[in-house]
Amino acid sequence: MAVLEKIRVKFGLAVSIIIALALLSFIIDPSTLETALNSMSSKYDVGKIAGKTISYNDYLEDVDKYTTINELLTGSSVQNEQTQTQIRDAAWQSLIDKFLFVKNAKSAGITVGEAELVDLFTGANPSPVVAQSFTNNQGEFDRELLLDFKENIEADETGKLRTYWNYLQNTVLNQQYYAKYGSLFNASRFMNPLEQAKTIAENNTTANVDYVYVVYPYTKDSTIVVPEADIKNYYNSHKDFFKQNANRDIEYVVFEVVPSAEDIAAASKKMNEAYEEFGTAENVKNFLLKNSDRQLSNYWFKAGDLKSINKDIDEFVSGANSGVSPIYTDANNNFYAARILDAQMISDSVYVKHILLQGNDVADLADSLLGVVKKGGDFAALAAEYSADQGSAADGVLGNIGWMTQNYMIPGFDSVISAKVGEPYILNTQFGTHVVLVSKKTNPVLKKQVAILERASVASKETYNNYYSQANKFASIASHTYDGYKAAVDSLGVYSHPQNVLESTSTYGSIDNAKELTRWVFDSKKGKASDIITVNNNYFFVAAVKDVHKEGVAPLNEVSNMIEQRLYAEKLADAKKVEVAEKIKGLNSLEEIAEALGSTVTNNPSLSLAAAGQRGNDPALAGAAMVAPIGQISSPIAGAIGTYVLKVNSRDEGTFYTEQDAQMLNSQKSQYSSQMILPVMMQLADVKDNRARFF
Repeated sequence: MAVLEKIRVKFGLAVSIIIALALLSFIIDPSTLETALNSMSSKYDVGKIAGKTISYNDYLEDVDKYTTINELLTGSSVQNEQTQTQIRDAAWQSLIDKFLFVKNAKSAGITVGEAELVDLFTGANPSPVVAQSFTNNQGEFDRELLLDFKENIEADETGKLRTYWNYLQNTVLNQQYYAKYGSLFNASRFMNPLEQAKTIAENNTTANVDYVYVVYPYTKDSTIVVPEADIKNYYNSHKDFFKQNANRDIEYVVFEVVPSAEDIAAASKKMNEAYEEFGTAENVKNFLLKNSDRQLSNYWFKAGDLKSINKDIDEFVSGANSGVSPIYTDANNNFYAARILDAQMISDSVYVKHILLQGNDVADLADSLLGVVKKGGDFAALAAEYSADQGSAADGVLGNIGWMTQNYMIPGFDSVISAKVGEPYILNTQFGTHVVLVSKKTNPVLKKQVAILERASVASKETYNNYYSQANKFASIASHTYDGYKAAVDSLGVYSHPQNVLESTSTYGSIDNAKELTRWVFDSKKGKASDIITVNNNYFFVAAVKDVHKEGVAPLNEVSNMIEQRLYAEKLADAKKVEVAEKIKGLNSLEEIAEALGSTVTNNPSLSLAAAGQRGNDPALAGAAMVAPIGQISSPIAGAIGTYVLKVNSRDEGTFYTEQDAQMLNSQKSQYSSQMILPVMMQLADVKDNRARFF
């Protein structure tokens, strides 16, 4: 238990449950991963990796394992949605590594030997995973802490230390495979001196250019026609461009349950009734349990800390040292009042020492040790002899936990914030019985303990039923069809929200946690409308599926407009080149050309490839300026926004783009190559990630 507490207290807060993913963040771009992974296989499987079907139960086994690791590191089994998502992502990543990446790395001839693995744990340059997990109070890798942890594995009857140790070994092993595989690609991006010199020269060249341009028309040119055959040919030649994840076009209406005027008045009445006793209640904790939506906190607040609750409450508490505030109301018709319970000069940080005693019969020993410490006994020596925590040794002194704040606190140690320096006391926590001593503090600031009486306006049952009745009326008119849905929108005058939905969609507008609606959408056919779908117990949705788009290559009819626009732009650019060439035939100066085209001559004294695309510098213009003969008027050039005719007056070789810039560019290319390793592997292995169906 002492070792487990050490994990939680000393580095648990600093170590992410997703260590492997964090270490690989320089390799894996999350947005790229989402695109590569978001596909479907069997309806009842979580996914498929390199031909290996991942069942729901198999996946949950890994999720349970990572949940245990999270509990080990945090000391808590409570998980918010963000933590649960991180755990599920870590479990999925472990399966990707196991069934795909490591196998491919081994096939490429990469190995990680046993001696190499041992060195990554205990050598002079340990793996970052290990170094982050076993650090002393100076933030340095502590090999003795690692060895102490390993020695306690067999003695741990819960098996949790073994679970964490296995996790560490697997993470270090996989990280090493990633590092070696990535190094192959990095090494392949060697830039020889000739390439480097060319890159520097190209980026240091600037051109003094005069040019005339005519922008493309904003209205569609009816003379430019894109035949259907061209659209079809382009589609057949570029089908990879039109791959899509399964998605649905839907419309929905939502009836939000909000408190009525009567509900707000009822909440106000209850608040006023409780407020009468709030200022005089002797047992504030029990009073708030019975009368408030917010319970008593032991936190010491300084000016500004209460703004997140209510700015008026914060202003009152900041400006007084005692008393009860008026009742304040916010924009959501929630009611607040504050009572200042205590005001003291409290430090932000305190330096804490402790002696941990574990067992059922330690009260007498704790009293004895307390007496010895009060008389000036050697705290470090007592900790060495009696403490179950032999790992806490901040600043090299046994028994020193180190600096604590209200936000960085061992569970149960809250009282140390207000404890007096040099006055030891006994403290009982979930870890055992502690003899605690605060040895020093930072400079104190004025802080206050505050009780907050809070009452939210909540919709009554009558109000709830009223909104449900409105939703039910809409659903009845819709009668499970899209046509009926549209009729209901027209007859009831409600707003219909359009939305494109993926299987991963859980947010509709500003409404979160609406995955139930997404599941209905993907279980329904085109033209269907839903019954009432309740979300968060205060939103009533009725939705209709307008169109269904299957996974794979989008059909031609869905992308033909996009293809037509692209081909139209290409044909327009070509046509305008021919048109400009005809208008300027026989003209010998840019001034004459500008007059013929109804334009003007523009000068750019320092156009470069590096500036292409910036500040309106058309890449086509910049590229032409680098190669056009000096002093000659060019033929028309099709650009992104119009047609150009240019003359290069001169070119200069600068020194602003350096060897370091060239190396940095090459490094960025290498990093991009590394980022694409796993997505490309997953694409080639046809990885299917169906987790969005279940979570």
